[in-house]
Amino acid sequence: MKKNISISSNPKIFQYSNQQNCSKTILITGATGYLGSNLVKTFLNDGYFVIGIKRETSSLIHLKDVLNNSNLLLENSNYKNLKNIFSNNKIDIVIHTACCYGRNNESLSQIAQANILFGLYIFELCTFFNTDTFFNTDTLLQPYLNNYSLSKKHFSQWLKQNSTNKIHVFNMKLEHIYGANDNKSKFVSWILSQFKQNKKEILLTQGLQKRDFIYIDDVVNAYKTVLKQKNNFYGFNEFDVGTGKKITVKDFVKQIQLQYKIKYPKNNTNLIFGAIPYRSGEMMDVKEDIMPLLNLGWEPKIFYKEGIKKILEIEGK
Repeated sequence: MKKNISISSNPKIFQYSNQQNCSKTILITGATGYLGSNLVKTFLNDGYFVIGIKRETSSLIHLKDVLNNSNLLLENSNYKNLKNIFSNNKIDIVIHTACCYGRNNESLSQIAQANILFGLYIFELCTFFNTDTFFNTDTLLQPYLNNYSLSKKHFSQWLKQNSTNKIHVFNMKLEHIYGANDNKSKFVSWILSQFKQNKKEILLTQGLQKRDFIYIDDVVNAYKTVLKQKNNFYGFNEFDVGTGKKITVKDFVKQIQLQYKIKYPKNNTNLIFGAIPYRSGEMMDVKEDIMPLLNLGWEPKIFYKEGIKKILEIEGK
């Protein structure tokens, strides 16, 4: 039986895999990120052959439990590699999660390269090699907020302009994902890290901005739900992904404090709201419409109180 051979330069990480044993092949960009890695593990469990695209320097910590899975192929995200991957494999589905948030002082051109041009190249490969389905991971943030949200909005407009009925295109608009073992640079994980270190104070804004915090499991299930019903849609389609229940940042953080101190009564960390200003152009509310997702049979299962509890149970102290 013919096997697909990895074109990677690192045989210690990448393996031979028998693609023919799997129902379909799915390519996931940003595979080592939080959302990407959870999608990788979910689709491996569902019997897909998964090709994960990553930066050469990316940590594999989120994928440590599946690195030896013979149905996973990891590849670096250079353009030559990508073309070879599409040439050598029948890619049925692409889920594009890779992005640059601009948190490490990346230049405007680096943000545009990561969030617009890279995605367009993937999309062009999809259309050229007749990939059936393309998911883009977008944001519910307004484009004026920062360069990240502006670039994501531009890319979604490019997708809409160039989508045809020959490919199913789904633009998944997310706002604030959280969950266990996320990167410490993320807001919820950072707050928890401060409690774990028993910091004396956490300096925060007034926290009156409303957000829809959605647990990672519900986000992954939203992608799966749309994929199962993809044949009911053609061309470009958008879905807002949220619980439909917004809460102020202040109330969310106070709930973390409450549950953490119940679990660890000796913690003395105090929350100082109003100690720092809002960022320039801060959104005080987020507009969303999750009804199209609900109409597909998807529904959020984990709301913020339960989500915080799950994180504390999984991560421990």
